[in-house]
Amino acid sequence: MVDVQEELKQLREHLPAWVEASRLHAAKGKVAGYIPELAGTPANALGITVMDASGECVTVGDCDLNFTMQSISKVFTLLLALMDRGEEAVFAKVGMEPSGDDFNSILKLELVEPGIPFNPLINAGAIAVTSLIAGSGPAEKTERITAFFSRLAGGRPLVCNEAVYRSEAATAYRNRSIAYFLKENNVLEAHDDVEEVLDVYFRHCAIELTCAQLARMALVLAHAGRDPLTGEALIPSRYVQIAKTFMVTCGMYNASGEFAIRAGLPAKSGVSGGILALVPNRYGIGVIGPALNRKGNSTAGVHLLETLSQHFGWSLF
Repeated sequence: MVDVQEELKQLREHLPAWVEASRLHAAKGKVAGYIPELAGTPANALGITVMDASGECVTVGDCDLNFTMQSISKVFTLLLALMDRGEEAVFAKVGMEPSGDDFNSILKLELVEPGIPFNPLINAGAIAVTSLIAGSGPAEKTERITAFFSRLAGGRPLVCNEAVYRSEAATAYRNRSIAYFLKENNVLEAHDDVEEVLDVYFRHCAIELTCAQLARMALVLAHAGRDPLTGEALIPSRYVQIAKTFMVTCGMYNASGEFAIRAGLPAKSGVSGGILALVPNRYGIGVIGPALNRKGNSTAGVHLLETLSQHFGWSLF
């Protein structure tokens, strides 16, 4: 049986040194510059919060740095779409397989029948999933998404970083290409306005939080959709199972296989440098490390999670 208190003791003792060792790997990466508002983020920043089922946290590094969720939000919009529409409706519009391509690739939409996105965690899939969120229009859909995220993060309202949202919306030429291709392929329905779907997508990617709030969201997933701090069931366990499976197979873009071998944890990264990870039935983890490798994952953050997993034997495999 795992002694959580002993693990937390070791984390308090060793995590500061592990963070500083992993911080050196930030030099191997670059901050995402294709979203102009992210370009000024400190490249050598690194912070982590590990939260257990009682809400006890071990927090080290630059955890006071707010960051936007970016692709991490895709996990939770998938969950909300499943709760709104059910599995059959969601997976009529998006597949269940890793793509092996970059997260913003459009290639296989044209090459592979029936032309639906391979999975919900690439941009094409997340745009399709966003179109399935219930609501009378973009404002209501965004409000429902933000409220859902805030509830999972512990209740304090999360907000969209308007500067990042505007920056992303103004430069999202590839995402617009993807969305219009989805419209052509009838993945987006006749009643879906492409620009309205994209507006909701850009806004949920720009929701801002801290490592501690991200760890709290991960903690709910670690406990099969139940918030262990309140006892409240927030997400059906079946849908959490689906989301965690996608996190293992697709959550780290086209480096997901490598991360599964080296860390073996369900995780989802974003181009802000955030990583959500979890140890089932034990911990929620939030990481920020803005310098990215060429596949869009935090160089320092990935190294830190690999270090922790290997030291504690956290791998699912």
